[in-house]
Amino acid sequence: MTTDATTGDGEPALTIDELAARTGVTVRTVRFYGSRGLLPPPEIGPRRVGHYGPGHVARLALIEELQQQGMTLAAIERYLRQLPPDLGPHDLAIHRAVVASWAPEAPERVSRRELERRAGRPLASGDMERLAAMDVVRQEGEDVFRVDTGLLRLGLRLLDVPLSQDAILAARKVLVEHSRAAARELAQLFRGEVAERDARDVQSLSAHMHPLVVQALLSTFQRSLREELSEWLTGS
Repeated sequence: MTTDATTGDGEPALTIDELAARTGVTVRTVRFYGSRGLLPPPEIGPRRVGHYGPGHVARLALIEELQQQGMTLAAIERYLRQLPPDLGPHDLAIHRAVVASWAPEAPERVSRRELERRAGRPLASGDMERLAAMDVVRQEGEDVFRVDTGLLRLGLRLLDVPLSQDAILAARKVLVEHSRAAARELAQLFRGEVAERDARDVQSLSAHMHPLVVQALLSTFQRSLREELSEWLTGS
C-alpha cells in the first residue's frame, strides 16, 4: 500500500511495509524496535495508519551500523537513550558515519559507472574532485576508483553544501589534526588505566569505550559548533 501523506516535517510518509522495504528489515523487526523504544512511534493518520518518515529511516540505519560494530541490543538501547531526543535525519546520519569510522577501513575498487550507481546520481568532474578532496574517492586507474565505503554517504551529502574545494580541504585538515590530538590524549589516558591488565581487559575496554567516545566527541562538537555559529550570526 502506498500513501500520499506527509510527515510533520513535510516529507513523504511511509507505511510500515514501505519503511521495512526501504531499510531492508522486516515489519516484525520494525515493530519490535518500536516496542523497545529504539524507534519513535509513527504519526497516526487517517484510518489509523502509522506514518513513518526520514527520521525512522535514519535511525534504523544507525541501529544497523551499531549492530555491525558488534553491539548487543542492550548496548544499542543505552546508546540511543543518551542521544538528544530532537536529533533529525541529518544528525543521525552523521552519528552513523562517525560510528562507522571505528570499523576497520574497507575500501573498495569500483568503476565510475558502479560508483554513480551507488551514489544514485551522475557525478560530474567537479563532484569527483570534491569527493577526492574529502578523501572519499581516489582514482587509481583509467576507470578504477578506490572508495571509502564508510564515508561515501556522508561525502555525497556534502556535495550539495555550498563550500569551495579549498574550504573543504582546510576543514578536513582542521578536523584531522584535532581528532588525532584528542585520540592521542585519550590513548595515553586509557594506557595508564590498563597498564596492569591483560590483553582481554584491554580489548573489552576498547569495545566499550568506542561508542561512548564517539558519542561524547560528536555531541560536544555539535554543541560547540552551534554556539560558535550563534555568536557569529548575532555578531557577539
